[in-house]
Amino acid sequence: MMSKKIQIQVSPQVAANETLLKEEIRLQEGMPPSAPLFIKVLRRSIDARGRSIKINLSVQVAQDEIQEEKIHRAYQHVEKAKHSCHIIGAGPGGLFAALRCLELGIKPILIERGKDVKARRRDLAAIHKAHRVNPESNYCFGEGGAGTYSDGKLYTRSNKRGDVEKVLKTLVYHGASHEILVDAHPHIGTNKLPKLIEAIRENILHHGGEIHFNTKLLDFQLDNGTINRISVEKNDSKEEWPVEQVILATGHSARDIYQLLNSKNVLLEAKPFAIGVRAEHPQELIDSIQYHCKNKSEVEHLREFLPAASYSLVHQVKERGVYSFCMCPGGIIAPCATQQEEVVTNGWSPSKRNNPYANSGIVLGLELKDFKPYERFGALAGLEFQKELEHKAWFYGGKTQSAPAQRLNDFVNGKKSGSLPDCSYQPGVTSVDMQEVLGKLVGPALKEGFKAFGNKMRGYLSNEALILGVESRTSTPVRIPRDKDSLQHPQIKNLFPCGEGAGYAGGIMSAAMDGERCADKLKQ
Repeated sequence: MMSKKIQIQVSPQVAANETLLKEEIRLQEGMPPSAPLFIKVLRRSIDARGRSIKINLSVQVAQDEIQEEKIHRAYQHVEKAKHSCHIIGAGPGGLFAALRCLELGIKPILIERGKDVKARRRDLAAIHKAHRVNPESNYCFGEGGAGTYSDGKLYTRSNKRGDVEKVLKTLVYHGASHEILVDAHPHIGTNKLPKLIEAIRENILHHGGEIHFNTKLLDFQLDNGTINRISVEKNDSKEEWPVEQVILATGHSARDIYQLLNSKNVLLEAKPFAIGVRAEHPQELIDSIQYHCKNKSEVEHLREFLPAASYSLVHQVKERGVYSFCMCPGGIIAPCATQQEEVVTNGWSPSKRNNPYANSGIVLGLELKDFKPYERFGALAGLEFQKELEHKAWFYGGKTQSAPAQRLNDFVNGKKSGSLPDCSYQPGVTSVDMQEVLGKLVGPALKEGFKAFGNKMRGYLSNEALILGVESRTSTPVRIPRDKDSLQHPQIKNLFPCGEGAGYAGGIMSAAMDGERCADKLKQ
């Protein structure tokens, strides 16, 4: 038998045991029980639609040992390269733009307003323990961007925007597990991402690139539609740097960048986004629903072979979508404010997804017409809507990083919760009527959505579950336009708006691919 690829569907118990899996493959392929067999799982997904859960596998089978593919990257040394590019922001978009620059022989000069991943941890701890938000170093700002401490989910539907496999292999090259090349919904885990980000940093520096932490873009100078100098604040001192090309990859929370562009009459566009709450259930409850378990012992048995269960939900409410966003099985709810007087929630999971809670954003898709009360702000109208709701959450939460919260069933029934269940959100929660926080547009739509979700997932609508908010940083409310071919801003020919902050990505993978695309355009 020559090496070939086969498809096979097996039970979770068989998928988790190589000996049993080989027996199933021999049986399916009509091979004698003693025939030599080597296997390599290429793709794995869970089919939990029926009562009997199955694992779908794509497997390479051979009679000789299968060699593991070695991943190579042709990074050039660029310290004295002829051309350079200043990359504003060291999130996924900025880091992958820098790596692509190394491949192209262009020197990347990364500018990051926040700190490196290790120094950043102290500022995250201050949010949790002291309710103190550092506006330059938090869950959104710092090395790796929001993605570093936001779960590490690597699933994207944006296949047409770039090479998904290349991005995944680049992550493996820098230390990620090979399993991300196998799982249908790959995930690294917040606990493992920092080391990966550090490896990317060391690679960029090793090949002659530059990375400047604690360095914030303040201003830029235009000459005939081209940026020729930028002003930065580096470690509390102001400097001016000449620039050749600029990739702007500042993420969806860098509001000062939108305000800077707006003040210079640089073209911006208001953009629809989504807003809502984060819902948290006991993970055991979600497992029992999704894996069709009758009791706790069934859940415990299946969890020996299956990961913590996730869910994906959507419902139309008066022609608007209410849907789950960034679902984190076995996860933690994180405080993601970037200013002191706001409360923002998000979620993440460790690599093992072994925390006792499951959380997900449940959000309402907004439309441009919803920003009409803020139209005096022009392209920043949606941003003002977002800011107002986050400030409101801070006020109702008690003017700290404590989040306003309510039991899920109580919210749907319009009843304030007398007590709140245990919760993974470490700054704490305050019992309020979430309808008052969310307002007349968002609150009623979420109630209808939750009712529908309760019908789709029996047991989901429960007072064991908690909602807290607000979940408001799903994507940017502002788009920085760019030419569809050159990827340059229509008014500034050496400015390349990139990633989530510009409105062209929605997660680690799509941002990374967009960073590569922008770097490719530098060469043309």
